[in-house]
Amino acid sequence: MALSIRLSRIGATHKPIYHVVVAEARSRRDGAAIEMLGTYSPRSKGADALTLKVDRVDYWVSKGAKASDTVHSLVKKARKAAATAAS
Repeated sequence: MALSIRLSRIGATHKPIYHVVVAEARSRRDGAAIEMLGTYSPRSKGADALTLKVDRVDYWVSKGAKASDTVHSLVKKARKAAATAAS
């Protein structure tokens, strides 16, 4: 069972909101997910655009899940925001 960390689209037409989920790689985009790790709203500005459980992302990556390119860049953005908030 190959796992991937990817985006699952929710929201209305022209107002996308995405869930960051762990799902089996062969499942449908909006199909059943194993765990929801956060949300991403590309139209929002500021801190509420991305909420992500980075510790759970690390857990799933350690178990062999592969992040999509977009999710990988979102994780980097979340780590950067957490580092600036901590200092």
